[in-house]
Amino acid sequence: MNINKNYMNLKDSYLFSSIAKRVGEFAGRNPGKEIIRLGIGDVTRPLVPAVIQAMSRAVDEMGRAETFRGYGDEQGYSFLRKAICGFYAAKGIELQEDEVFVSDGAKSDTGNIGDIFSSVNTVLIPDPVYPVYVDTNIMAGREIIYMKGNEDNGFLPLPEPRVKADIIYLCSPNNPTGAVYTKEQLGLWVDYAIENDAVILFDSAYDSFVNDKNLPVSIYQISRARECVIEFASFSKTAGFTGTRCGYTVVPNGLIRNDSSLNKLWLRRQTTKFNGVPYIVQRGAEAVFSPEGLAQIQENINYYLENAEIISGTLARRGIWFTGGKNSPYVWFRCPGNMSSWEFFDFLLEKANVVGTPGAGFGVGGEGFFRLSSFGNREDVVSAMERFKSII
Repeated sequence: MNINKNYMNLKDSYLFSSIAKRVGEFAGRNPGKEIIRLGIGDVTRPLVPAVIQAMSRAVDEMGRAETFRGYGDEQGYSFLRKAICGFYAAKGIELQEDEVFVSDGAKSDTGNIGDIFSSVNTVLIPDPVYPVYVDTNIMAGREIIYMKGNEDNGFLPLPEPRVKADIIYLCSPNNPTGAVYTKEQLGLWVDYAIENDAVILFDSAYDSFVNDKNLPVSIYQISRARECVIEFASFSKTAGFTGTRCGYTVVPNGLIRNDSSLNKLWLRRQTTKFNGVPYIVQRGAEAVFSPEGLAQIQENINYYLENAEIISGTLARRGIWFTGGKNSPYVWFRCPGNMSSWEFFDFLLEKANVVGTPGAGFGVGGEGFFRLSSFGNREDVVSAMERFKSII
């Protein structure tokens, strides 16, 4: 018996596990200290009434023999996939129902999509980046090339013709930096992918936070993107489903590589390894796209964006360079006093009892930077920024 030795190339601990350990040790040394957590991007607002009502009705259905549901389609119930197609239609994008695959979240799908690709592919990943993109490709043994995000390019790296890759990961609005690609910039990536016969894996989990009408809310708003892009989306941050778990992936029927349909390959993978999202959860997700649901979740999104404005405003008044905070729930900034990411993490925790996320945990390019999340309660965000101002 041999293990997958690629796992030996992973870091010892997942970023957020390391954070939890440090915070736990601090709390143990300082009992009674009120710790404000603005690190992990978990939501705090409850599910909206439209979702709760739909899920309650679904629970009642599951309790009656005539409306009980057992196994559903692995790719999702038709009612939800139709609702998602309608949501895209409002963006000016036409999807076929069989191009939509419902899942338990974007994290799972961005990690699992590698199953349909060869391990000999070269992968291009931005740095800094959400750790799942990197770790799952290390597990598969693929060669990874990093594209550097920095202050000069606003943490929005663009393609370099001399760099050749088969798979490209993009996230916009970006996690962790909060930066958002323009249509022109995404157009450059689509052109690059088509020229190199590559596939873009586009994570749009935070698209609902884009306020600027000139910015894209789906890469499929870019010409020819359907020829080279798989898009991932999630209800986690949009509708507060972090504990409920639901997302979806769009794989266009016209996306062909090696004379094979990637849509058909993903369908085969999902029907083999995935049993689908619970009926009750999918009914709740469907309600997100109702007129009532969209209005109610927008109130929560606005709440989080106002939190982000409080955070970014504090940084601006202190003269600290940052990105995000306008069309994103994340604010990414340079650590004051030239501190390293983990030095500032410890400083902020010890002096202000506030938890954030060290940029170095997202890659080499994140060293010297820090991420704060706007998903906290308003009172906590205001209090955290008062503490921040008292020590900076």
